[in-house]
Amino acid sequence: MSEPVLAAPPRSGFSVRYEPIGQSDPDNTVLAEVVFGAPPSGAALPVHSGFELWARSDLLPERGALAEIWRSAGPVRRGVDGSVRFAEDTTHLFGLIEIDERDAGSIGKASELAYAEIVRFMRDRPHASIVRYWNYFSRINEGLGDDERYRHFCTGRALGLGDFVVEHLPAATAIGRQDDSSILQVYWLAAQRPGQHIENPRQVSAYRYPRRYGPTSPSFSRAHLLPEGRLLISGTASVVGHESHHVGDLPAQFRETDSNLTSLIQAARCFSDRLPARFGGGGLLKVYLRDHNDLAQTVDLMSRFPETPWIILGGDICRADLLIEIDGIHGPTQP
Repeated sequence: MSEPVLAAPPRSGFSVRYEPIGQSDPDNTVLAEVVFGAPPSGAALPVHSGFELWARSDLLPERGALAEIWRSAGPVRRGVDGSVRFAEDTTHLFGLIEIDERDAGSIGKASELAYAEIVRFMRDRPHASIVRYWNYFSRINEGLGDDERYRHFCTGRALGLGDFVVEHLPAATAIGRQDDSSILQVYWLAAQRPGQHIENPRQVSAYRYPRRYGPTSPSFSRAHLLPEGRLLISGTASVVGHESHHVGDLPAQFRETDSNLTSLIQAARCFSDRLPARFGGGGLLKVYLRDHNDLAQTVDLMSRFPETPWIILGGDICRADLLIEIDGIHGPTQP
């Protein structure tokens, strides 16, 4: 199993790595610390930890509680604006909003409120281009047909975004927490300069899904290529065209997911010849696994990425027939 190591830092902008929680920030350069798993008994979060994602990720307890640390190349300013917590440097901004469904009344309304607040916050920011979203809420597959919670979330998101126009669609992930939390968590990365949204030639674009998948199509791209040449990869699973493939077969779903990741990288390389053709040490991966009993098999499958830092989290995929999803970052390894 690969150990958490530093993803190669860029010449400018930010670096990302997995490390145990509670690392010091003496130079005030942490844009975000996203925490996976329960903290050690009695541990206190450091003062710079403003973006905690407490997912049930105890699949690998021997690795302890990990954080995904996004570190800036320069000083970071932090603040609160309405319901939004944020941290920013001169080129990037991280934002976080949490909405309690019990207060909102439903997951659809919570999603609408969250995204309306994001729009309000972002309209006059210098970091005008949202390039990546992460969405986490519980019981994502609960409900039949159009009453499924994920479909209500998508409709609420569209209502909240309203006429908010983006030049290039952001990458995104939506995963079901495997607990009873009533909190919808949305966090995002924005940049001063827009990148290029990337679609997968093997898949129908999510925003063009047919009606059978719900009344409101998801509004995201398969990946987003940043100007500095790194690829932000959306949640990627065993979908070809618009249909799920290999239902009930984890290894086959993993292989199809890997094929989709490879296809995305090749599509992005049309816009940046600096992007490596395969995953290496210039990025990291997150694996969301529906069934904890599939952990050992998934660890074996992830040996496919020997040079890339990765973690496995317990999470429900937005389609009930999918067992695994992978997202992450890909880019050139710096000397």
